[in-house]
Amino acid sequence: MNAVLQPRAPGLHPEEWSARVQLAAAYRIFDMLGWTEMIYNHITVRLPDEVTGGQKQFLINPFGLHYSEVTASNLLKIDVEGRKLDADNPWPVNPAGFTIHAAIHEHVPDAHCVMHTHTTNGLAVACTEGGLAQNNFYSAQLHDMVAYHDFEGITIHAEEAPRLLASLGRKPLMILRNHGLLAAGATLPLTFVRLWTLQRACDIQVAQAALGRAIAVPEAVARKTTHDSFQFDQQFGAGQDVFDAMTRLYEKRHGDDYRK
Repeated sequence: MNAVLQPRAPGLHPEEWSARVQLAAAYRIFDMLGWTEMIYNHITVRLPDEVTGGQKQFLINPFGLHYSEVTASNLLKIDVEGRKLDADNPWPVNPAGFTIHAAIHEHVPDAHCVMHTHTTNGLAVACTEGGLAQNNFYSAQLHDMVAYHDFEGITIHAEEAPRLLASLGRKPLMILRNHGLLAAGATLPLTFVRLWTLQRACDIQVAQAALGRAIAVPEAVARKTTHDSFQFDQQFGAGQDVFDAMTRLYEKRHGDDYRK
């Protein structure tokens, strides 16, 4: 991750400040990519144990702010129940919006980061009976990595969590039918590149649909493509290089006030 350019807030563990800066950058990158939904949806990260003493604590966007307004210092720290832990932060938390995230963070061991979007093309694919089509370069990189969960309404009810977790299984990506896209991963950059690949696959699928019947990618080829995909290989940074490049691009265009 890029070095922190501004001094960290007084009293914060350096690892917490680093996580805050990275997460704030992610919110700004989502905005730059057009992945926002006014003040809704979330990207969450679990703080490392060296910060929390082993307690489960998370960072989430303040409810009421657009992604373009999120900064390292105004991110909220919450517990697994969605309760605010930093009383000096004036912004409210949306505990109902944390329902999906809480379930995954709590029960999926490697879910350090969870991302959820309602992008137009992602939602369009989520509304199709066939879901993601294995017919393009990007979907071929996601063989056996995408789960599906049937629509049960707005995901604010904790009783849906066991069914959602059962649908997710051990897969890092999920298409919430009639709803949107979801990604989880051991790091924020890895979660980001996985979601980007799924989003890109959806973009191509929607564009291609108007052109007639697509050429299907054989399963064996898709399996090999997923295995060979550089962005999931730990030897190539597991998305860190991509995320750093997007952070630099954001700063070049919009500045670095998210680091405040």
